[in-house]
Amino acid sequence: MKATKPLVSIIIPCYNGSKTIRTCLDSVLAQTYKNLEVITVDDGSTDDTAQIIHQYEDSFAKEGMVLRYIYQENKGLGGAINTGLAAFSGDYLCWIDCDDFLMEKSVEMRLDFLMNNPEFGCVSSNAYTYNDTDLTTPINKVADISKATNHHPKQFLFLLKNKTFFCSGCHMVRTSAFLEVNPDRRIFPARRGQNWQMLLPVYYKHKRGFIDEPLYGYVIYSSSMSHGDDTKEKKIFRFNEHLEIITNTLNRMIMPEKDRKRYLRIYKGYYYRQMYGVNAVHKCYKEALKYFALMFLYGELEFQDIVQIVKQITK
Repeated sequence: MKATKPLVSIIIPCYNGSKTIRTCLDSVLAQTYKNLEVITVDDGSTDDTAQIIHQYEDSFAKEGMVLRYIYQENKGLGGAINTGLAAFSGDYLCWIDCDDFLMEKSVEMRLDFLMNNPEFGCVSSNAYTYNDTDLTTPINKVADISKATNHHPKQFLFLLKNKTFFCSGCHMVRTSAFLEVNPDRRIFPARRGQNWQMLLPVYYKHKRGFIDEPLYGYVIYSSSMSHGDDTKEKKIFRFNEHLEIITNTLNRMIMPEKDRKRYLRIYKGYYYRQMYGVNAVHKCYKEALKYFALMFLYGELEFQDIVQIVKQITK
């Protein structure tokens, strides 16, 4: 009797994705591994997203893939992911953005890694970045920013302090590992961001593998929510948003209370460093000094920080 191939679920949250969803779905159709359950969650789109997705149903069926469409009132990215988490049934789980795309062997290579390395709970691959005006010429690789940490199997602290990459479509997680740390199939429903919520609990309990090959296309759009944090106010808003996401994620995680307190303290130290940096760059020295003191209290102060602030104050 022929063994059944594992089912891989891919959650695709969508909001007004009519200009990009075709490229995304075409890349899923082109996967060399076909036993896929694709769950598109339409987060209250007002454009043609729904019609476009429905046009793909026959094509997916011909490839032996399941394409599901779920509509909900707008809840933001975290809320859309939660809807997908409640619905997926695969043995392995991926999540991708509707404005990005997969390379043809993306699912196959990650699945092969996890099936051949049962000691890992998840695996991440490298990815190419592209400008939205040219999806044929890569700009760079997303994992190159964290070369020193990519191959380390324990990623929790690296992710907590933003020393590893977490681009959405780079990851595949064993369902058993995910449900062990997320038994209620819910993450903190922030309106933006989902990768810390999805990955931190898994990284806390399980080792992560790394495939140093770009298996995902991350597209940079001039109108993207994550693009253009070019003012002090925008940067501070983003740091505060991250603080809310990390704090809520850590508070939801299954861990000893002493670990929770430790990691909350570590992240707050990192947060104070970011707030110090943005105020120093924008020459708001009174605010910078406040965060400088908090960095000291939280053990984040380094010699170069002292040198930097002395130089700034004595200019």
